[in-house]
Amino acid sequence: MDQNNQRVDQDIALIENRVPPTQNEENSNEEITNHAKTTHDLHGQLHVDLPFADTNLFELNNSSNNEVDSSVQVVQEISSPHNSTLKSPRPVRDRHQPAYLKDYVALAIAPTSHSPHLAEPKTFKSALKDSRWIEAMQEEIKALHDNNTWALVSRPSNVNVVGSKWVFRIKYKENGSVDRFKARLVAQGFTQVSGVDYDETFSPVVKATTICLVIALSLSHNWSMRQLDVKNAFLHGHLKETVYMEQPLGFVDQSIPDHVCLLKKSLYGLKQAPRAWFDRLSQFLLHLGFTCSKADPSLFVYRSSTITVLLLIYVDDILVIGNNDGFISKLIDQLSTEFAIKDLGALRYFLGIEIKPFPGGIFLSQQKYIHDLLQRTQMLQSTQIATPMVLKDSFTKSDNEPVDPFIFRSIVGALQYLTFTRPDIAHAVNRVCQFFSNPTQAHLKAAKRILRYLKGTQSFGLRYLSNSSTSLYGFSDADWAGCPTTR
Repeated sequence: MDQNNQRVDQDIALIENRVPPTQNEENSNEEITNHAKTTHDLHGQLHVDLPFADTNLFELNNSSNNEVDSSVQVVQEISSPHNSTLKSPRPVRDRHQPAYLKDYVALAIAPTSHSPHLAEPKTFKSALKDSRWIEAMQEEIKALHDNNTWALVSRPSNVNVVGSKWVFRIKYKENGSVDRFKARLVAQGFTQVSGVDYDETFSPVVKATTICLVIALSLSHNWSMRQLDVKNAFLHGHLKETVYMEQPLGFVDQSIPDHVCLLKKSLYGLKQAPRAWFDRLSQFLLHLGFTCSKADPSLFVYRSSTITVLLLIYVDDILVIGNNDGFISKLIDQLSTEFAIKDLGALRYFLGIEIKPFPGGIFLSQQKYIHDLLQRTQMLQSTQIATPMVLKDSFTKSDNEPVDPFIFRSIVGALQYLTFTRPDIAHAVNRVCQFFSNPTQAHLKAAKRILRYLKGTQSFGLRYLSNSSTSLYGFSDADWAGCPTTR
């Protein structure tokens, strides 16, 4: 038999003996052979221990599961009558832990307990089956009435009246448990006419680099960080245009059912709602003595001889950082008099980023975000892998059959946001981002490989030290021709 082409039959037992064999081994050969046949009769499989090359994979979460899965695959390949040829182990050169990964630190943090996500109703009719959603809708209507959001008027003729819709969401805490049931009444802004129902719509949001910089400064100077949440933020914006809306489903005034809502305040779903809210908040902050940053319009700075306070805005999430706790508390009180503010206390969970303090600094991770992404892409049961990409990818823009661009962009877009705390996947994400316009199976496979890598490294993140220098350092790759596609 050719040594490079060995075959295994289910009725043959492979026995490894010493050469030359000892007397005890010669006497036990018959017993071992009988035992192998008995195993075959009972289970219908022949279990063979084959030597495997040491892959030297670095430790991943639940690494024991990978070892069990690998052994099961080997037994199935050998015992199957269709796969009688023993194939050599696949190359594993790219599975070794890259040396650069030693620069990143993953603290030993407790795994996040993610409860299975509850079903969210898609329609008003299905929401009526649960008293919790009914209570959430009643709470939303009360907030709209307390805010004097609209007035019921006779239906005007020859005027566009936008519809309304209920949207239901379950808010989760950073540990995956349910926070609250949220029902929101939104206007169907897609029926608005540009130039008639709205004009300007742009509203800035804080940049990721600004968040990193502000957190680093707060740790370096030992400043306190507070997080605020604005309830029904868009309802605080003032509309400059005249907008009519249908009465909300389930809460129609039966005495005047043909009347419509003349909106006095902005409402979620309107094209101009984000801009109206930001204008209202920014004007109030400027009145308090803050100045708007030219580098990031969502960053407001208050500075005096002894006080420095930074305020970051992302729609209805506000981050306050400063060196004077008394001034910050006074600022929160002033904001509460103008808006419905909820003080969430010290910074713990901001825009999907988990902030965990430890002696000497804080640890930033997106463990829950990764878990939700794996669940949404049905990759929770996928096999973990040690690296986010192969050693050298060879796919180009014309490789393989095309895939649905919506699915590909949805996955890669979520991966882009993960680079906030996961620089170890930045290069791999950058590679797949180059094929947004015409993704293929090869590109989707590369994106799923990143997800498989994230499955085993969900607890990885960034560690910010309080004694770190605030100096800015830059690094660049010297290989200017590293891209085989465009060079």
